[in-house]
Amino acid sequence: MSTDTTQNEARTKLAQGAVLAEMLERPVVVEARRINKTFRIPLSKVDSLKERITRPTAKTSYRELRALNEISFDIHQGEFFGIVGRNGSGKSSLLKILASIYRPDQGTVRVAGRLAPFIEMGVGFNPELTARDNVVFNGVLMGKSLRSARRGLDEILEFSELTEFADLKLKNYSSGMMVRLAFSVMAQADGDVMLIDEVLAVGDASFAQKCMDVFQEKRAAGKTIILVTHDMSTVQAFCHRAMLIHDGEMKYLGNPEEAALGYYRLNFDPASFTNSLPNSESGLVVARQLNARLIEAKVLDSAGNSLASIEQGQPINLRVKLEAARRLESPKVTINVRQLDGPVIFGFERDLQATVDDGDHITLAGQIDHRLLAGQYVVECWVRSDRNDNVMGLQVMKLAHFDVRGATGAEGLVSVDSDIEAVIQRRSVDE
Repeated sequence: MSTDTTQNEARTKLAQGAVLAEMLERPVVVEARRINKTFRIPLSKVDSLKERITRPTAKTSYRELRALNEISFDIHQGEFFGIVGRNGSGKSSLLKILASIYRPDQGTVRVAGRLAPFIEMGVGFNPELTARDNVVFNGVLMGKSLRSARRGLDEILEFSELTEFADLKLKNYSSGMMVRLAFSVMAQADGDVMLIDEVLAVGDASFAQKCMDVFQEKRAAGKTIILVTHDMSTVQAFCHRAMLIHDGEMKYLGNPEEAALGYYRLNFDPASFTNSLPNSESGLVVARQLNARLIEAKVLDSAGNSLASIEQGQPINLRVKLEAARRLESPKVTINVRQLDGPVIFGFERDLQATVDDGDHITLAGQIDHRLLAGQYVVECWVRSDRNDNVMGLQVMKLAHFDVRGATGAEGLVSVDSDIEAVIQRRSVDE
């Protein structure tokens, strides 16, 4: 790597550090101190008239679930703050306390400015009303005047791509349409502090890209956003800082990439929460390690334009740009294409027989011929670089969503060629 490149990378890192330092100098808009929350879970209860008669003295027994334990943090004006953790770790409970939906058993929360909570998509919608009426109603609930709510109606319907269904009652909407409408209402909100819980699994690939664009716009506009998500690529791409919660306790607060790595470690070895997971067959230790940062990932058409949907049978043009986060010895980059929320369909590996220094860029670009049938798919990238101490440094990141359009009548995930003939043998009349 040349001296000029090294200096440019150093300046970039210094600039990123300066942005975060400047962010932490801004006023605190969310202050949480020693938040504790415990839920009582019934072990057995008497809830029928027959049981009341036959067991008049029976009482409901409970166990206590400690959801949050001594959580404290500050969030600054204009900060994009991520909260990550495994299911049941306490993330959503914390967000609901910030939104004043739950009361903490102990501790205090102070929020400066108007709060716009989006804890669950579609909460507050009336299924007996049309989409048009629901959008206006939700706008008023968020503090807008009736005139202002009506003025923003067309923009919300256009963003959600549901204009032609505006006068259809929500009870007749599909779940995908409902989620589109709910996210579109959220996207038009103008709160000072936005609380968002798991909103990226919204419809097809093109709409998912629109959601990402909204995050870009909100971040650029200086909105304070608190995001709960399981998508670590979003945390790494957007968040200034992130917090990792496990079993109701804050395990880490700081660099979003380190928080993402901690999340991966918890998922691979939750019992010990260590940096590595032994492989008993080979003796090799697999370590979830930050090897690279994602700079760019696009599915392109033949003209080089970004797209989220391709026709069945058409090749996938992929461009991925990574930045090495540490010195990588002969790294291997694996690209997998998996069904959305499903298995890996196919993949390929590129073995870089060279040393990649911290800050160097790795670009993967070219065409993928495939036989995917119509459906929704995700491109993933695995970056592996083994260390000298018998440790495999492994990192996975989500790159892009895309749709395959088409209707062949075939079942499954891929089309195949076959040379199978069907022959009919007539029964002999003599038999």
